[in-house]
Amino acid sequence: MATAVPAERDAVASGLSAGAVPADGGVVSVGRVDVLAVGVGPAAAAAGTAGVLAGAAARGVPYGLVVSAGIGGGFVPDAPVGSLVVADAVTAADLGAETADGFVPVTELGFGRVTYEPPDAVVRRLAAVSGAATGTVLTVSTVTGSAERAAELRARHPRALAEAMEGFGVAEAAAAHGLPVCEVRAVSNPVGPRDRAAWRIGDALAALTGAFGKFAPVLESWNRHD
Repeated sequence: MATAVPAERDAVASGLSAGAVPADGGVVSVGRVDVLAVGVGPAAAAAGTAGVLAGAAARGVPYGLVVSAGIGGGFVPDAPVGSLVVADAVTAADLGAETADGFVPVTELGFGRVTYEPPDAVVRRLAAVSGAATGTVLTVSTVTGSAERAAELRARHPRALAEAMEGFGVAEAAAAHGLPVCEVRAVSNPVGPRDRAAWRIGDALAALTGAFGKFAPVLESWNRHD
């Protein structure tokens, strides 16, 4: 379980087990699930996740599923503040090039990829137990701060429900190790103009804790061959 910062890690771990405490290196282990903060942004998330996955593989205890979890912005009205989103697509929203005709994703430039699709079975189960919405979660390197940018992203990605900064990085690391990835976001603010007075970070962290309390049986029982 990869989060950006310790506050998200602790919210997730609290949902999985109220008695969970960080061990050496900041990893919280709850049953078969490890939760850690890997850093902010796609590059830090990819590097941090890759290091953990490589270490586990070297010890002969590889992981079977990687989950990017935390808070993020929600596209109104479909993902209001306090709601939960489970990604059925993890997409790098700004990986590509600006041209005279607009943005071109890196795939249309002839290389790379911009989307990972989590396993449908686990997406459906997580959504069912939590009442979460399912849709695309965008990964951005720069958080959206204007209505124009929000509208542009939604026009390019009509199924987008949320944006955050780590999911695609975590997905890249997981893919390098041949592992499936999921992403879960609790909405702390609307995507658009930055209005700190409207942020509800505490409420979003509480929603994350509540969700992972319901997710625990799904994650413990999930089999990648389902």
